[in-house]
Amino acid sequence: MNHRLLIATNNQGKVRELQEILSDLHVELVTPTQIGLTLEVEEDGSTYEENAAKKALAFARTSGLIALADDSGLEVDALDGAPGIYSARYSSKPGATDADRRAYLLEKLTGKPHPWTAHFHATIAIATPEGSVQLAEGNCPGEIIPEERGSGGFGYDPIFFLPELGQTMAELPAAEKNRLSHRARAAQAARPILADLFGNK
Repeated sequence: MNHRLLIATNNQGKVRELQEILSDLHVELVTPTQIGLTLEVEEDGSTYEENAAKKALAFARTSGLIALADDSGLEVDALDGAPGIYSARYSSKPGATDADRRAYLLEKLTGKPHPWTAHFHATIAIATPEGSVQLAEGNCPGEIIPEERGSGGFGYDPIFFLPELGQTMAELPAAEKNRLSHRARAAQAARPILADLFGNK
């Protein structure tokens, strides 16, 4: 059996986190770049599950490897769950950066009562080249704060505050973030699936 797992994303922040979170698995983690695979999958599903499954299947079928993809987002209660599945493209202008998206989110929250409770959600899909897909999910609750803090992580991490720790996601050491983040929790839930597929019971 081929003991290689393809991390099905071109997002280097996600690649880095998933490599760290899954580093103790008895499989070789490979990235699209490492196997010379250039593939862009349009995330046009209406749910995290649809988007994650679509990405995982496309990468698995193209590469011939078992592939793991995630779709994740930030859901803010005061915005009725927005930006949700649109988190990576939540902006008023094309070509927006992570900083632009954070500024746009804070603009949308202006005038709304505090605290701005929110949670990060992640759905992981694991697909085989033959077309089977299995899903796992994880959530991380917190609050949005109006000022950026910390230089770690990516995306909305500098304004996502964890009250029980008194820090934003961007202030956490990588090892701590990769223990309690939504992506880490989804990956933990995915471990039995991976163990079954790769025979590491």
